[in-house]
Parts: sequence; structure tokens; C-alpha cells
Amino acid sequence: MNNSPKIIISGGGTGGHIFPAVAIANALRRLRPGCEILFVGANGRMEMEKVPAAGYQIRGLNISGIQRGSILKNLGLPFKIIKSLFDALQIIREFRPDVAVGVGGYASGPLLYAASLRKIPYLIQEQNSYAGVTNKWLSRKARKICVAFDGMEQFFPADVILKTGNPVRKDVVEITGKRLQAAAAFGIQAHKKTILVTGGSLGAGTLNRSVEKHLDELIAADVQVIWQTGRFYYKGITERLGTSLHGNIRVLEFLNHMDLAYAAADLIISRAGAGTIAELCLIEKPVILVPSPNVAEDHQTKNAMALVKNRAAVLINDRSAEDTLVKEALRLLENAELVRELSQNIGKMALHNADTVIATEVLKLADLKN
Repeated sequence: MNNSPKIIISGGGTGGHIFPAVAIANALRRLRPGCEILFVGANGRMEMEKVPAAGYQIRGLNISGIQRGSILKNLGLPFKIIKSLFDALQIIREFRPDVAVGVGGYASGPLLYAASLRKIPYLIQEQNSYAGVTNKWLSRKARKICVAFDGMEQFFPADVILKTGNPVRKDVVEITGKRLQAAAAFGIQAHKKTILVTGGSLGAGTLNRSVEKHLDELIAADVQVIWQTGRFYYKGITERLGTSLHGNIRVLEFLNHMDLAYAAADLIISRAGAGTIAELCLIEKPVILVPSPNVAEDHQTKNAMALVKNRAAVLINDRSAEDTLVKEALRLLENAELVRELSQNIGKMALHNADTVIATEVLKLADLKN
């Protein structure tokens, strides 16, 4: 056993990639305290801030993705890819890792390809139910591919797939016994039915428009709403609504304590990112998913359908949400039997301790190399 393995974790771009990556790193430190971990991300992306804040070193590659709808902006992309590959090779030469991990995001491709050129074993953590082009290509030389959904044999070699689930932030899903604390934190009443609407840190325009359009119906139903608008939308919404909002409505730019938001909620309305779905399965509450149409290969719809086909969530498509989302939410809150069924079924899909399971596989690869 290698007591001081050197591990590179690559990827990022969004919280959906960064938080699982940090969770894996934390699990590696718990299992093998002497391990040395280096992150590799994309310059200018949020991992360059979030990873150091979590206590880890990170190196940046000058890499970006394809800019949809703009040929001119993509002209320099091949040169960025080539430069990033050379930079990744240099990082590997300097750090001399025993194993590499890719969690998705722009930096993951060049780093894992560079690892393959240097005969460094690598593991892919595929979060979505529909694999992207880069991970499908990289899978040919991957030693292990950790997935969160069934049926991933259509994308990857079956003999290297391990269903682990997606790592989550443990503090976010520990909600038992926090209902009263949550109500006090948000200034709402613990006994009233409450809907949590969350579009992530940046926000989701469709969710925000859907709620704003039907606020009167929510108020008339005497339902409380914890409404997280996101950074891009908060100012405009609060300016339009003014300061005299009904006491049942709480408008927030961010949710600093996601566990309390989950604890307060009787129903959750959300996008369908893989990391969010992993959290929702663990908290076992009824969910309405509105997949974002602005993602590669429409993977959020595929993520959501993995739950819907097991009667573990309700799906409303983005196009119809403004007219139907709030009406469906209010109907669902009145259907105690369906609420119970959705809660039970989504809980059955939860995969616990994904971070530890994945970290164990990473360490196995590191030990094999030595």
C-alpha cells in the first residue's frame, strides 16, 4: 500500500463538477491522510476560486468549450486545446501523480489525455445519465468509470463501470430534526406547507418567471415559498415586486444554508443537474424537475427521466413551465398519497457514501501503480 499517493483531480466549470470533486478529495484525505492532492482546472472558471477555498492547491489550463452560435469565437479553440495538452503534460512531469481523476469540465479532457500518454492510470466520474463526447472518447483507456445511473453501458465499456452515485456535500443533506430551526431562519411558519424553488447560484429564468407570474395564486393558497432567484435575476425581481411582499414569500439571491432550505420544504422545484438530483434522492422529498434546455445533449432531461420512469419525480418541460408549473405544484401539495409515493420512490434511488466509494477506487489504482 502506498501511504503517500499523489493524485490529480481535474475538471470543474460549475458547482455540479466542483463540489463532487472536493468531496472526493476530502474522502481521499480521510482514507489516506498522507496523500498529496493537486487539482487542475480551467483559468477563469469558478474552480480557481472554490478549490483553494476548500483547502486544496490548483493549477489552471487556458481551455474553454465550444461557443454555440459563434464560429468566430471558436477559431482559436484548436490552439487552446493543443496548448492545454502541453501544459497538462508539464504539470504531470512536475507533480508525478500515481493516478488521475476526471470529474468533467473543460480541464478534464486535456489532463486525462496527457495522463494516458504518460501511462498514468485514470478514473472518470461521470455524473449524468447521458455521457458527453469527451468522456466517451476518454473512456477507452479509463481503468474505472464511476457512474450514478443505470444503463451507462451504452456509452462506456461495461467491464470498467461501477455504479457509485454522485458525491454530495454531507452538510447539505443532513436535515433530520431541522424543520423548526429552518422555519426560524427563513422567518416562516413551521406548520404551513412550503415550496422551495431553486435554480442554482446563477438562477433559472424559467423558474423565476413561473413563480413571479403566479404569485397571487400561491398567496391565495396560503402556501409559503422560499424562492432562490440567483445572482442574475435577484435585483430585477426585487425591483419589480417592491418591498411589501406577502409574508408567505421569501425572495433570496443565494441559499447559504441549503440544509435548512431542504428541511423547510414540503415540495421542491428545481433544475435537473446530476449533483442536485443526488441531493434530492438523499433528502427524500417530493420534487418537480424542470430540466434546463441549455445544456449539452439535453442531459438534464435524461437525468430527470431516470427518476420519472421510477415514479420518483414529476417532470415539467421548460417550454410549458410558465403556464403549468405553479398549478402543478399546488395540485401536488394537495395530494398526500402522491407526495408520499414520490418521497418513498426517490429515497429508494439514493446512493450513499459515493465519495468514499469513489475514493477507495482511486486509491486501489494508486496502489496498483506502485
